[in-house]
Amino acid sequence: MATAQPSFRRIVDEIAERIRTGDLKPGDKLPSTSQLADMYDVSTGTVYRALSLLHDRNLIIGQSGRGTYVAEHPGR
Repeated sequence: MATAQPSFRRIVDEIAERIRTGDLKPGDKLPSTSQLADMYDVSTGTVYRALSLLHDRNLIIGQSGRGTYVAEHPGR
């Protein structure tokens, strides 16, 4: 029996796919942490975990006090 995918992994996969397909382009601002939590019906901690993984993959960058954006060269 397959186990359900963790919520943070679903968020990572969906945002990464949107970047890959060009739906989210370099420089695009992502919704706030609380907006993403509402969109995915998860806690802000789950969103932070997903964003951390996306950052580790060089897909997004955070600008303190300004928000989180798609990296200029995603994945590099």
